[in-house]
Amino acid sequence: MYVCVCQGVTERQIHEAARQGVSRLKELRQQLGVTQDCGRCASCAHTCLKEARKAHQEQQLRYVPHASGENGLAAAA
Repeated sequence: MYVCVCQGVTERQIHEAARQGVSRLKELRQQLGVTQDCGRCASCAHTCLKEARKAHQEQQLRYVPHASGENGLAAAA
Protein backbone atom coordinates (compact mmCIF):
# COMPACT_ATOMS: atom_id res chain seq x y z
CA MET A 1 0.00 0.00 0.00
CA TYR A 2 1.21 3.51 -0.75
CA VAL A 3 1.75 5.55 2.39
CA CYS A 4 3.14 8.70 0.75
CA VAL A 5 1.70 9.36 -2.69
CA CYS A 6 3.82 12.49 -3.22
CA GLN A 7 7.09 10.53 -2.91
CA GLY A 8 5.74 7.12 -3.95
CA VAL A 9 6.69 5.49 -0.63
CA THR A 10 5.10 2.15 0.21
CA GLU A 11 4.46 0.36 3.46
CA ARG A 12 7.01 -2.26 2.37
CA GLN A 13 9.70 0.42 2.06
CA ILE A 14 8.93 1.68 5.55
CA HIS A 15 9.19 -1.85 6.95
CA GLU A 16 12.55 -2.28 5.24
CA ALA A 17 13.77 1.04 6.66
CA ALA A 18 12.74 -0.14 10.14
CA ARG A 19 14.73 -3.35 9.64
CA GLN A 20 17.71 -1.18 8.73
CA GLY A 21 17.40 0.70 12.03
CA VAL A 22 15.19 3.69 11.25
CA SER A 23 13.27 4.42 14.44
CA ARG A 24 11.95 7.97 14.10
CA LEU A 25 9.76 9.76 11.58
CA LYS A 26 12.54 12.32 11.07
CA GLU A 27 14.91 9.55 9.98
CA LEU A 28 12.23 8.12 7.72
CA ARG A 29 11.80 11.57 6.15
CA GLN A 30 15.55 11.82 5.55
CA GLN A 31 15.79 8.34 4.03
CA LEU A 32 12.56 8.07 2.03
CA GLY A 33 11.18 11.60 1.78
CA VAL A 34 7.85 10.99 3.52
CA THR A 35 6.10 14.15 4.80
CA GLN A 36 8.36 16.45 2.75
CA ASP A 37 5.66 17.69 0.40
CA CYS A 38 2.08 17.99 1.61
CA GLY A 39 2.55 16.20 4.97
CA ARG A 40 -0.76 14.34 4.82
CA CYS A 41 1.03 11.02 5.17
CA ALA A 42 2.67 11.88 8.52
CA SER A 43 0.17 10.07 10.73
CA CYS A 44 0.00 6.98 8.54
CA ALA A 45 3.78 6.86 8.08
CA HIS A 46 4.33 7.18 11.83
CA THR A 47 1.84 4.38 12.57
CA CYS A 48 3.38 2.18 9.89
CA LEU A 49 6.87 2.78 11.28
CA LYS A 50 5.74 1.91 14.82
CA GLU A 51 4.13 -1.32 13.59
CA ALA A 52 7.22 -2.20 11.56
CA ARG A 53 9.53 -1.61 14.52
CA LYS A 54 7.33 -3.74 16.77
CA ALA A 55 7.27 -6.58 14.23
CA HIS A 56 11.05 -6.36 13.81
CA GLN A 57 11.61 -6.40 17.58
CA GLU A 58 9.34 -9.43 17.99
CA GLN A 59 11.25 -11.20 15.25
CA GLN A 60 14.53 -10.38 17.02
CA LEU A 61 13.19 -11.85 20.28
CA ARG A 62 12.38 -15.16 18.57
CA TYR A 63 15.99 -15.52 17.44
CA VAL A 64 18.00 -17.76 19.76
CA PRO A 65 21.67 -18.52 19.00
CA HIS A 66 22.84 -22.05 19.82
CA ALA A 67 25.76 -22.56 22.20
CA SER A 68 27.70 -24.19 19.36
CA GLY A 69 27.58 -20.91 17.44
CA GLU A 70 24.93 -22.06 14.97
CA ASN A 71 21.91 -19.89 14.31
CA GLY A 72 18.43 -20.97 15.24
CA LEU A 73 14.93 -19.93 16.06
CA ALA A 74 13.11 -20.55 19.29
CA ALA A 75 10.30 -23.04 19.04
CA ALA A 76 6.85 -21.50 18.81
CA ALA A 77 4.88 -21.72 22.04
